[in-house]
Amino acid sequence: MTSSKPLDGIRVLDFTGVQSGPSCTQMLAWFGADVIKIERPGVGDVTRNQLRDIPDVDALYFTMLNSNKRSLELNTKTPEGKAVMEKLIRQSDVLVENFHPGAIDHMGFTWEHIQELNPRLIFGSIKGFNENSPYANVKAYENVAQSAGGSASTTGFPDGPPTVSAAALGDSNTGMHLLIGILTALLHREKTGKGQRVTMSMQDAVLNLCRVKLRDQQRLEKLGFLEEYPQYPNGTFGDAVPRGGNASGGGQPGTMLKCKGSDVDPNAYIYFINQDHNWENTCDAIGRPEWKTDPAFATTQARASHIQDVWDAIEEIAKDKDKHALTDYFDQFDVPCSAVLSMKEIMDDPSLRRSGSIVEVQQPKRGSYLTVGCPMKFSAFIPEIKSAPLLGEHNSEVLKELGYSDEQIMEMKKNNVI
Repeated sequence: MTSSKPLDGIRVLDFTGVQSGPSCTQMLAWFGADVIKIERPGVGDVTRNQLRDIPDVDALYFTMLNSNKRSLELNTKTPEGKAVMEKLIRQSDVLVENFHPGAIDHMGFTWEHIQELNPRLIFGSIKGFNENSPYANVKAYENVAQSAGGSASTTGFPDGPPTVSAAALGDSNTGMHLLIGILTALLHREKTGKGQRVTMSMQDAVLNLCRVKLRDQQRLEKLGFLEEYPQYPNGTFGDAVPRGGNASGGGQPGTMLKCKGSDVDPNAYIYFINQDHNWENTCDAIGRPEWKTDPAFATTQARASHIQDVWDAIEEIAKDKDKHALTDYFDQFDVPCSAVLSMKEIMDDPSLRRSGSIVEVQQPKRGSYLTVGCPMKFSAFIPEIKSAPLLGEHNSEVLKELGYSDEQIMEMKKNNVI
């Protein structure tokens, strides 16, 4: 392991709020970048006070998206604030923003002006929709993006309404897509010496995760049916990809199955996938060896008409085993399935603590809290997850690095610049 980090020496101006932008810049900070979060004096990121669990303390919404950063309060509407911002841009490598369309231009920091100040700077921008979209000027939020990106229409059960995912497909997913773009632009700068603008739309980020549904739309238009969906063979298909409930979507039948304790625990389920290549093992596991050669069950296509019989046989095995015992049981037969883990179980999972996927962090005022750690595991370094900054915690520190004196900093405080 090395003590140096991949982005040591890279300075990032974090002009973002809420979730999509902060998730991107937080990851840059985990990789070693010096991320300076620019916040409105006395107010800061709106998530500091959203969904609070402790009065007058930064909310978990904020702390879990802004670790390892420094906080600088700055009123960019004042001439002094603009001057500070211009100094920061000249001395930085990346600027990330996720304001509503046109906001940063109205502040005086157009892409053209930023290029004049620092032609090497990477300008990362998150918007709801692409510039050429008819909805380019529409503000987008998590569920708006999921609806516009194709996710909601294909999620849920056939007899229910479109459903949004609890996973942040519109917000954090867009942040991760922008992260990929920024890292690519930094590598490109190594070759060309020039910065560039990287724009990521929330609609595109959701769509990128729905590519298999776009695949299915084209198959549906050719075939008129989708054999891996629960509507096949006895249901009907319209002209758009339907909601498939818990179908696997990968060409093999899959579903949620009840386990022991489901009468009291809403998460006493396993997810089970029924695959051709381990069908014989599945037959052994559920005590139906005759199904290995039975023409009604021997292939995925044949089982489509009898899949409920398969699920019933598995639930018969499952009724006296809890979800963890059941996954262990099927693992002996090399049959893939997973227990449905609640957020409580994930929070308390010792293996996730050991791997650094869940970490405990100390923050002034709040004390100890849990947050998601770095999902990537590197052989050369381990990202250290530090606390999120208090509002304006690094005002003097950052301004002194820019050459401002104590007297000038005090004057800025008096004039509400910081």
